[in-house]
Amino acid sequence: MSIKISGAPCCWGVDNPKNPFLPPWEQVLQEASQAGYKGIELGPYGYIPMDIQRVQAELSKNDLSIIAGTIFDDLVSESNLESLLYQVDDICSLVTNLPTSSIEKGTRFSPPYLVIIDWGHDERDYNAGHSNRAKRLPEKDWNNMMKHIRILSERAWSKFGVRPVIHPHAGGYIEFEDEIKKLLEDIPYETAGLCLDTGHLYYSQMDPVQWLRDYSDRLDYIHFKDIDIDIYNQVMNEKIRFFDACAKGVMCPIGQGIIDYNSIHQLLKEINYHGYITIEQERDPRNCDTSLHDVKQSVDYLKNVGY
Repeated sequence: MSIKISGAPCCWGVDNPKNPFLPPWEQVLQEASQAGYKGIELGPYGYIPMDIQRVQAELSKNDLSIIAGTIFDDLVSESNLESLLYQVDDICSLVTNLPTSSIEKGTRFSPPYLVIIDWGHDERDYNAGHSNRAKRLPEKDWNNMMKHIRILSERAWSKFGVRPVIHPHAGGYIEFEDEIKKLLEDIPYETAGLCLDTGHLYYSQMDPVQWLRDYSDRLDYIHFKDIDIDIYNQVMNEKIRFFDACAKGVMCPIGQGIIDYNSIHQLLKEINYHGYITIEQERDPRNCDTSLHDVKQSVDYLKNVGY
């Protein structure tokens, strides 16, 4: 088992590129390097500029490579497809011209990846984590979303050689057990891999260890989060958006929450996982003055338990 630990701008509260409180992207890269990362994701489209020379200079200055770019948008609406395709071209053009990490032996697909996430639906955002009350997509809309995922995935791979991975996300239309299983029936592994996120799985009432084990044959990439169980129990009793729950601190440094990372480490050995694990800790960007401290704690914890 060979694992590399990478990071993402969401640890600095970067989820909505239009949020006026975001820290400068140059600061995020600098602090990611200080925390011990060698790789980082781009974050949401529009945060890090689509300027190859400028971004390359900052990555080089901080000894960082790019692990992934992200489509974090409405995958359902037909009217949004043109925008999604534009994002694929923009993101993949950038990541394939930036420094990427060396290929690890045993890794099925090398980075950079294109992480595909459905997002932007109030009716699901307010029911994140609540499978019993969250509205499911009608069949026609679900099939439309699957069609869009296939189109985006094929574009990323055939045009740029970038491996697409689908990320189930709390508050989107691909979140709960029935939806993930249906996704895997509708999208073959040849088209796109799976990016499972331990924190989103737990938030949405699934066991991360079981899911990593049961779907290891579809797994190309993993996100690590941890959950403060007291805050989680609190927000589960509120009508609250997912990122508002994150602003309350539901995500905490790795090793300080409820998720069992010793068991996950043992499991990753058993399934012979090779590749990248990206630490994420969504937060309010107005609290990003503690991001470096928290990220460093997460990195140190994982290294101390054998990652």
